Order: sequence, then structure tokens, then C-alpha cells
Amino acid sequence: MTEVFKSKEIVLQVQKKFLSKVTNKNVVKLFIDDRNANILDNLYRLTKLYTGNKKDSEKLTKNIIKIIVKLGILYRNDQFNKSELVLAHDFKYKFKELTMISVSFYEIDFSYDRNYLINNLFTCREMLKQLTKRHLTDKTMTRIDKIFDFFTDPFFLDLVFKRDNKLTPTVKLLIDGLKESLDKEF
Repeated sequence: MTEVFKSKEIVLQVQKKFLSKVTNKNVVKLFIDDRNANILDNLYRLTKLYTGNKKDSEKLTKNIIKIIVKLGILYRNDQFNKSELVLAHDFKYKFKELTMISVSFYEIDFSYDRNYLINNLFTCREMLKQLTKRHLTDKTMTRIDKIFDFFTDPFFLDLVFKRDNKLTPTVKLLIDGLKESLDKEF
């Protein structure tokens, strides 16, 4: 029996392992552009304002970054099969739609529909888990759940879309960043 050495698999394992140790902003910039980093910074500020807990907000943001970077690594290394690529495209479209919905809810008075938003977030969660289940660990699946559990919290969502509260200035910055991102096509 001939043993086959696959350097591509080793490179992917090393990248994943490296990522699990990465917290340095400069290294993350290799995977996330400045515009999206700005969105993540404002998302961190928003979660910190809401929770009052710096450590939890940092952990949530780091989990989001890890998921984004892992998806990027998997994609760049051609790890997704045809059906996963279709799912990735569908997820990207659904996430873009979710972003547009969020911007609309913020900009148009009395348009906010919590249940509609939560249902779309649940759909995104399931699509993301389906996309990554073959590639990532249970620990990463738990990270995905924690991220979406936070953002589907009805109290959080209600406060985000309510006007004139402690979150409003940061929400506006976040929405402006999301609008810019939509304009430049995700």
C-alpha cells in the first residue's frame, strides 16, 4: 500500500491551528479588511455597552472573527464541495439580505419586526452550521451558537432598534458601516 503525503492538508491544519492562537489585530487584518474591521469594532462597542462586560464582548467579537477567518481559510484552500459552495453562496445572499433588513429597520420608523429578524438570524445560523459541520470542530459549532444566541436576544434587538437610548450613537455608526459595506457589495 502506497502512503500518500498531502501537503495541502497539512497547510490547512497549520492555518487552523495558527488561527486558534491568533488574537493580534495585525494578523487578523490579513483576513479582514479595514471596512469590516471597523464594523466589528463598532459591534464590539455595541455589545460592551449592552452587556457592560468587556470580557464577554471581547470573547463574542473574537468568536465572530475566528468564524470569518476559518471560512476564509476553507474557501481559499478549496475545501468546500459543490453543494457546500452553493450553500455558501446562499448564506452570503441571506446574510446580505439580513444586513439590508437591519439597515431598513433602523432607518424607517416603525418598520422594526423582531420576529422577522430573529427568524432570519435562525436561518443564517442553520445555514452556517450546515456549511461548516464537515470541516470544523464541535467547539466552533458552539461558538456559532453563542454568537447567534446573543444576536437573537429579543431584549438586545428591541434596545438596538429603539431610538434615543445609550446604544443609539453606536448603532448609528454600525449601521453606517453596514450601509457602506452594502454599497461596496459585501
